[in-house]
Amino acid sequence: MEPLVVVEPLRQRRCADCHRGPLERLVLEFGSPRCLDCADLGHLVFLPRGNAALTRRAREASALWAVVVRHNRQRTRYERQGLLVEEAALARAEAACLADADVRARRRERDAALRAARDVRFTATLTAEILRLFPYCPLDRAADVAAHTSERGSGRVGRTAAGRALDEGAVTAAVRASVRHLDTPYDSLLMRGVPRQEARRQVAQAIEATLIRWRGPERDGAGTGAGAG
Repeated sequence: MEPLVVVEPLRQRRCADCHRGPLERLVLEFGSPRCLDCADLGHLVFLPRGNAALTRRAREASALWAVVVRHNRQRTRYERQGLLVEEAALARAEAACLADADVRARRRERDAALRAARDVRFTATLTAEILRLFPYCPLDRAADVAAHTSERGSGRVGRTAAGRALDEGAVTAAVRASVRHLDTPYDSLLMRGVPRQEARRQVAQAIEATLIRWRGPERDGAGTGAGAG
């Protein structure tokens, strides 16, 4: 079942029923804004996002709850801001979180250590794969590329499904990106106002020359299918 959705409007809106406004939060019913009181949600309290355990427990304890969203114009999407829950449910959730705070803190520390160990192993594996594809790439450079592209939360190639699977095209794309930024005037071209695609065109030949040199004669001309520039 879809949750109830409450919107934090970006522009001033008034309730279509009681005409109160401007509204901090509203519910859209048949395209018209309703204040929380008129939508029978006025008794709920706001729980900001950020505490996953508290959010989960408050939602589970609340007979009625709603998701609060706000439109992000830059990303052109609605993003969660928190929940509206019953006040008593929030109080029970807060008490439960206080009761086992130490246990959850230790679990977070243990999970963080496990993630860090997995990241170290993956970075080492990715470094080895870069050197397999580009045996003449300097070792420290291969390690830097692997560490940069696999950084947790970065959204870079190494964090994609293809990157985690050591797909040859994804690995080559990570190396190509490193060469583009560190071994060509690409960034300087962008700073001078050169359009991105034109800047890529200007440095494409230099990038491919470096990749060919790093592949060595054994792999020269093999091709990777990852594209140029």
